[in-house]
Amino acid sequence: MKRAVIVGPGVMGETLGGAYRQMFPSGELIYLSPPSPRRSELAQRFGAEEATYPHEVGGTDWLLLALKPQKAMLVLPTLRPLLLPHTVVLSVMAGISLHHMETALHHLKLVRSMPNTPGRIGAGITVWTAIGLTNRELDEIGSFLKGMGETLYVEEESYIDMATALSGTGPAYVFLFMEALMDAGVHMGLPRHIAEKLVVETIAGSVAYYRRNPKGAAILRHEVTSPGGTTAEAVYRLEKAGFRPALSRAVWAAYQRALALRPPLSIEELQSK
Repeated sequence: MKRAVIVGPGVMGETLGGAYRQMFPSGELIYLSPPSPRRSELAQRFGAEEATYPHEVGGTDWLLLALKPQKAMLVLPTLRPLLLPHTVVLSVMAGISLHHMETALHHLKLVRSMPNTPGRIGAGITVWTAIGLTNRELDEIGSFLKGMGETLYVEEESYIDMATALSGTGPAYVFLFMEALMDAGVHMGLPRHIAEKLVVETIAGSVAYYRRNPKGAAILRHEVTSPGGTTAEAVYRLEKAGFRPALSRAVWAAYQRALALRPPLSIEELQSK
């Protein structure tokens, strides 16, 4: 049984609360943030306590950080009273490196992770890495993250920023594609509810088919594309419009933004050099 403190009552704070309750149905959970209806809602949903200041909490086994990255270096030093020698700190903050957390918290048991939105229903994927954890702690955190779906542990921390752009942001690309495809159906004359049904089931079925036939996306697309047919014409138009480079540039821009979210060196870090 772990005592856990979640900092941040947003979407990811909700996702972390759900994963914790799945693993520890009767464990002690605390939401730490300024008072708000959202904090109270999540506390009620997950049977958690509420706190505004770290000194109200005492120590914790797990500290789960779901802060906005822009606030990280201001808030993290205030959380030091929560840390015990065995406390494991897990972050889902985009762009905030293990080094930044170590500098701000003066703590060495750290996990950096990047889940995505489908994790709210246990259907996401989380890319993660860690420093300072024992094998047992790594297993515990791995089991916890599996409450949000698939997991992928990486040795290279730089992959986390790349995953932020690809899988963390990825659901937005998919939803935008779905929206555009639905609108195209309506433009042709389909009622919106029919266009929506066709798009949702087509995408769900395509993913399921891909999983059953691991030949690679290119080969499966070629199998669908008959010479001179409707699919060939549609794919030609997409390629001519720059579909691939536009998507590649979007992912690269998200990656650059993830890097830009890194805060500058703190005064403490500058003084230590």
